[in-house]
Amino acid sequence: MPRIWKFGDSVNTDDILPGKFAPFMAGEDLFQTYAFHYLRPEFAAEARPGDVLIGGRNWGLGSSREYAPAALKKLGVGSIIAPSFARIHYRNLLNLGIPAFEADLLGALHDGDEVTLDVESGRLTRGADIFQLTPPPAFLTEALREGSILAFYKKYQRFPGELPAPEP
Repeated sequence: MPRIWKFGDSVNTDDILPGKFAPFMAGEDLFQTYAFHYLRPEFAAEARPGDVLIGGRNWGLGSSREYAPAALKKLGVGSIIAPSFARIHYRNLLNLGIPAFEADLLGALHDGDEVTLDVESGRLTRGADIFQLTPPPAFLTEALREGSILAFYKKYQRFPGELPAPEP
């Protein structure tokens, strides 16, 4: 069952994946094993598919490094919930298929809490507790069903929410 991993405010992309462990430095097959190397050294070894990261304000600030969210994707992170996100990082998460919800749940959840998350409805459940997040818009739900915005584009040659090109 997915678990909660709590972080604080201003987690930057270098906290998520330090630059010295970038794919071209550590290797495409290993870089994800260094996720949160200095901030939460146990994270990469203990993360389970579907785990939910709870952050504070301004999650993902610092740079537009796509390999930071790529490391989380390779580890199977199910979602990130924070009150606010750095704009480029937020887009990188969605491009790679990691749902990002804007909500402040730092005080409501604890490290290791077992949860379920229905991304399409925005419903996060911990035991009998239900936290209703704002569900993603229809175009994003459409993309996430394919795995990511990038996967959607590769399959349909258009972005989610756009009408298909007319037949020639």
